[in-house]
Amino acid sequence: MIADLSILPEGMAASVFILLLATSFFSSFITVAFGIGGGALLLAIMASLVPVSALIPVHGLIQLGSNAGRMVMLLRTVAWHALPGFALGSVLGCAIGGVVVVELPAEAVQVGIGLFVIWSVFSRPPRWIRRWPVVTGGISSFLTMFFGATGVFVANFTKSLDLPRHAHVATHATMMTLQHGLKVLVFGLLGFSFATWGGFVIAMIGVGVVGTLAGRLFLDRLPELWFRRALDILLVLISVRLIAGGLGWL
Repeated sequence: MIADLSILPEGMAASVFILLLATSFFSSFITVAFGIGGGALLLAIMASLVPVSALIPVHGLIQLGSNAGRMVMLLRTVAWHALPGFALGSVLGCAIGGVVVVELPAEAVQVGIGLFVIWSVFSRPPRWIRRWPVVTGGISSFLTMFFGATGVFVANFTKSLDLPRHAHVATHATMMTLQHGLKVLVFGLLGFSFATWGGFVIAMIGVGVVGTLAGRLFLDRLPELWFRRALDILLVLISVRLIAGGLGWL
């Protein structure tokens, strides 16, 4: 598959393709093993290798496939009661994001999300995140249309539910599947040509599934306390990366 350059978008070198495949594997592994982080890692690397005009929709399609795989793999542990309000908010957020004319500054969104998540890690997540899932779904879905990787924001909602580690990963994956699915639908309606990137996306999702399987084996052996500590550490590290990028330090 790697040798078949016909699946690559025009202008993409084989070396870039291989690097992105490796990133897809490790990002999927990280997301399953620790509950969050893979989407932001993949976006950060794709940002310097993929045309800006295609970055958010293509990343969204890859994440749709990756999260759907995680959802199916852990379907039994999904906390379905948390989905209806979040789903309604996500529909509203993506719809509004698709028609907004003025784009939000990506740097401001990065800094804002980073500061919010760090605050949530070192304190209890704000009550409105758990009590108003419609608002959480709406805000995160609106921002994902411009920023791309808002899984770190949604992770604070799933964290506020105090779920066991398998249920946390499964529920987060289900929410992100819904969110990325809506985003891909909106970009398709706006005229983005996903067919140009079809072979590339399929390869990225396929390698991501392998990373998901490897991450699942790690998750099964990870003690509950270690999982929660690792999740908090990873949330902080990703948030620092977002803030640094938004302030132009990277």
